[in-house]
Amino acid sequence: MSQSPSSIPNAKPWDQPFLPPAPEWNGKSKALLRPASDPWASAFEQDPEHDFSPDYADTRAWFDKLDAASDLVRIEQFGVSPEGRPIYAVMVSKDGPTFDPRKPVLLVQAGIHPGEIDGKDAGMMLLRDIAFYGKDSLVDKVNLILIPILSVDGHERAGAYSRPNQRGPRIQGWRNTATNQNLNRDYMKLDQPEMRAVRALANKYRPDLYVDVHVTDGIDYQYDVTFGFNGEDGAFSRSPAISGWLNATFKPAIYKALEKQGHIPGELVFAIDDRNPKLGLSDGGLGERFSNGWGSAAHVPTILIENHSLKPHEQRVLGTYVFIEEALRLLAAKGGDLRAAIDSDRAERPAEIAANFVAEDKPATTRPFKGILYETYQSAASGGPELRWLGKPDPKLWQMPFYGSRPTLQLKRPAAYWVPGYRADLIERLMIHGVSMEILAEPRTVKVEMLHLDDPKVAAGTNEGHVPITVSKVTATTRDWVYPAGSVRISTDQPLGDIVVLLLEPQSSESFFAWGMIPEVLNRVEYIEGYAVAPLADRMLAADPALKAEFEAKLAADPKFAADPDARLGWFYERTPFHDSRYRLYPIGRELPR
Repeated sequence: MSQSPSSIPNAKPWDQPFLPPAPEWNGKSKALLRPASDPWASAFEQDPEHDFSPDYADTRAWFDKLDAASDLVRIEQFGVSPEGRPIYAVMVSKDGPTFDPRKPVLLVQAGIHPGEIDGKDAGMMLLRDIAFYGKDSLVDKVNLILIPILSVDGHERAGAYSRPNQRGPRIQGWRNTATNQNLNRDYMKLDQPEMRAVRALANKYRPDLYVDVHVTDGIDYQYDVTFGFNGEDGAFSRSPAISGWLNATFKPAIYKALEKQGHIPGELVFAIDDRNPKLGLSDGGLGERFSNGWGSAAHVPTILIENHSLKPHEQRVLGTYVFIEEALRLLAAKGGDLRAAIDSDRAERPAEIAANFVAEDKPATTRPFKGILYETYQSAASGGPELRWLGKPDPKLWQMPFYGSRPTLQLKRPAAYWVPGYRADLIERLMIHGVSMEILAEPRTVKVEMLHLDDPKVAAGTNEGHVPITVSKVTATTRDWVYPAGSVRISTDQPLGDIVVLLLEPQSSESFFAWGMIPEVLNRVEYIEGYAVAPLADRMLAADPALKAEFEAKLAADPKFAADPDARLGWFYERTPFHDSRYRLYPIGRELPR
C-alpha cells in the first residue's frame, strides 16, 4: 500500500525512549534540503521531522517521474526478487543509453540492509539536484549508477520495530531478505538472486568505485559518517595500489568535504566490548563475504559506509549526500589515477594467497578517538553493571588500542583448477562472478593434484542457510583423472584469480566447501563387517612388520582409539583395496605450475 509522510505516525509507538540522547547538530549541509512545497521535494524532505523514507512503490514512482522529466536519468531493471519485485538501478549520464567507457563509473548501492536506507534518501535528493538544480556538471566526466533499494523484499517488510538501536527513519525495512538471508554475507557464495543480479550489473558496467551504504550498530561516539576499506592505513589488502589511492587521495578529500559541511567523519571501527568501550577497537574482519573484502579480492575499489545509528536520520542522509557528491568530483578529477591503480592490481598474481583472517591478539596501534561521555549503573534487569551514554561529546580524545586482523592460512596458487561438469551449480556461480574458464566439449584425462580431506568437521548449526564444514589438514596426491564433457578448466592467471583460489581451496573459510556446498565427499558408501575384517586384519598384522609397528604406535599414542574395537578394525579397513578411494576425496583438481 502506498504511503505518504502524513499517513505515518510522527513517532514510533515506543518513541525509543531507551536510546541515549543525540548531540545537537546544525550542520551546513542542512542547506541542501528543499522546502516541502518544492514540486521535486522527496518524501524525506516533505516530512517535517525529516524522519521518513518512502516505501518501494512510492520510491519507484518518484524515480519514474524523474526519468520522464530529465534526459539525464533512466531506469534499468537488473533483477527480480524472490517475492517477484523488480530490482532496478537509476542511471545518471550525459551519454545517453550507452556509457562512454572513457568516463569513470560510480556505483552507489543502498538498501542491501533495508532498514539502513540512508543512501536511498540521499540519492533521491542528489539526483534531483543533478537533474534540475544546477549540479548537472557532476556528470560531465563521470557516470553514476544508484541502486536505491537492493533488498527490495526486506525493504517492504517494514515496521516501527525493525532496528531498536537506530534513530530513524521511524518506519524501517527488515535486515534480511524474503528468504531470511543477509545479502552482505553473500558476495562470494552468490546464493541469492539479489546478489547474483548486482554482480551481473557490476560486470556489465565495470564501476571504478563501488560505495555500499549501511548504518552501523554498536557504541556511541561523535562521528556521524564512518567509512572504511580493506588496506586502510597500510593494513593488508589484496589490492595494494587501489588501497594506496583510497588512502592518499580519496579519504582526505572526503573528510575535508564532510567537515566543511558540519559532519564528523571517522574510520570504520568496531568496539571490542560494547559494555567497556575503552577496551579498544577492531577492524571487524576482512572477509570476502562482505562487500569491502570482496572488492579487495576482485580489485574493485569498494567503500563500506557505516553511518552512525544513534545520529538522527536527517544528519545521516545529508552526510551521505555530501559523500556521494564529493566522490563524483574526485572521480572526475582523479579517475585516471584510480584506473591505473586498478589495472596494476588486476595484473598481480601472488604465488600465495593469505586467507582465514582472525583478530590480532595484541593491538597494532593506538588511535585517537572522539568519544561520547558515559556512566555505568546497576541494572535490575541484567543483574549487573550496564552502560548509559549521556549524549555529550567527551572533550578529551580517547586513546584507543586498535586490533587488526591476521591470516592463519597461506594458500599456494596453482596454475589452474579442474571442476567436474556434474557440479554445474558451482560452475554457474563462478561464471556469475565473471571468472573466465575453458569448457570441455569431450572427456579429457588430466594429471592433477587431488586433496584428501583428513579431518573434516561439520558444524553443529546453520549459517546463512548452510551447514559449514571445516578442514584443517589435507593430503595431496597426484593422479590421472578423467574429467567428463562439461567440466571446466579455470586458470588462476586472470584478474579474478584470487577469488578463484579462495572459492575452490577447501581450507579457505570463504570456499564453497566451507559453506557446506560439497558435502557428498563425506559420505561413506561400502562397509566391511567385523567378522570379515577381523581375520583379514590379523593376517595383515602377521604378514607386515612395518604395519604392525605402525598399529602398535597408534595404540600407544591414542588410548581412546585403543579402547574402540570398531575404530581399530576401521584402521585396517582403510588400508585394504576394498576401502573407497574417493571417500573424503575433494573432487576439484589442482593443475600445478610447470
